[in-house]
Amino acid sequence: MSPPSPPGPRAAERPTGDLWPDGAALLEAMAPTLVQLMDELVDVMFCAKDAGGRYVLVNQTFVRRTNERSRRQVVGRRARDLFVPELAERYEAQDTEVLRTGRPLRGELELIRRVGGTPGWYLTSKLPVHAPRGSGEDASGGGRVLGFVSVSSDLRSGRADDATMDAMARLRSAVVRHLDRTPEVPLRSGDLAAMAGCTPAVLDRRVRQVFGLSPLQLVLRTRVDRAADLLTSTGTPLAEVAAATGFYDQAAFTRTFARLTGETPSSFRRRARRG
Repeated sequence: MSPPSPPGPRAAERPTGDLWPDGAALLEAMAPTLVQLMDELVDVMFCAKDAGGRYVLVNQTFVRRTNERSRRQVVGRRARDLFVPELAERYEAQDTEVLRTGRPLRGELELIRRVGGTPGWYLTSKLPVHAPRGSGEDASGGGRVLGFVSVSSDLRSGRADDATMDAMARLRSAVVRHLDRTPEVPLRSGDLAAMAGCTPAVLDRRVRQVFGLSPLQLVLRTRVDRAADLLTSTGTPLAEVAAATGFYDQAAFTRTFARLTGETPSSFRRRARRG
């Protein structure tokens, strides 16, 4: 006699048998054990969405950040049904970009709030789930995107207090403003500490605690993220993209971008345009 299958989500909370086609395809592409594992994580929100933006799977931590009481009340709905409008719009914009490009979103700092509930800072990553090759290719060269999986880690559980999170929010906003106004001016550790309202030593500790990076590494990642956005959403020449993101010249930009992303800016742009 074969051993019983490991338990998954309770039957009463599973999607019903007449799951919509995109949701069914996404479920087939995912390992059931992954879902079981995510249900054990109490400080991580987990969800899977189909290409139409509907939740296919969620863990209990995700359910607790909504106003609902069970998975059954979340599955099949969209972010706009579960979160306040300004946050739902942001989440859906992220979702659209992942689905459009077939590329992951990593390390996004977010304030997640349930309707009528308290906010919490999370670090979010979203990874596309591709159909097997041969069923059509997306912009990244893989099979078409069926949907994506997302994890959001509660930063408070990592001992990131309100002062730390406020400093990180100020820092990210200030770096973005700096790139908008004076990208040619390099940022040093002292500048970043002033932006965050703390000493350089405190800033270094806080950035490493939240992002696992040094402050200057965080700035570099922000510059590369800005460059990636310009490459995919505009026809701006590479030399101008380099200048707009604070690189000395196009050659320096190309070397750094390739080192951090695994492809040159021109290759990155071509792949995005194929989508």
